[in-house]
Amino acid sequence: MERPSTSEIEKSPRERVLLLARRIGEQAVADWCAEVLAGTVACDDPRRPPIEWLGGRHAAVRLGGRGFEAGNQDYWPRVWAARGLMYVWHAGAGRAVIGGLADPAWRVREMSAKVVRRRGIAQAESRLSSMLDDPVARVRAAAEAALSKESARSPG
Repeated sequence: MERPSTSEIEKSPRERVLLLARRIGEQAVADWCAEVLAGTVACDDPRRPPIEWLGGRHAAVRLGGRGFEAGNQDYWPRVWAARGLMYVWHAGAGRAVIGGLADPAWRVREMSAKVVRRRGIAQAESRLSSMLDDPVARVRAAAEAALSKESARSPG
């Protein structure tokens, strides 16, 4: 799989993910996002698309410099993978998203909660409830929003 062109890297995250899905299929992109989020495949695995498809310019700059390990930035591919699941989906990705709710990086927890909200992953409710005490306000807000949407779906 080729790296995105300069003009493709400049597109929004949504546009890049949907463009990649048109090229390799929505399920293939959703599977890849779930694998990166779960940590079962490295973001630089040559058998998978280049991470710039998910991370855009930020990924390109990181790869051109010191990489993701420098400065404790190794969580970014998981954030981008979770965000990718906002735009492509299959039910098998739910397990990775639920796992992302317990990630040590707050940005991954926050984005995973947003995916839970968008995708209506009911199995995440207990994890979301525990996130209401998260030390990071943005994570608490994302968990609360996801729980509010879940409770709105449930009668009574």
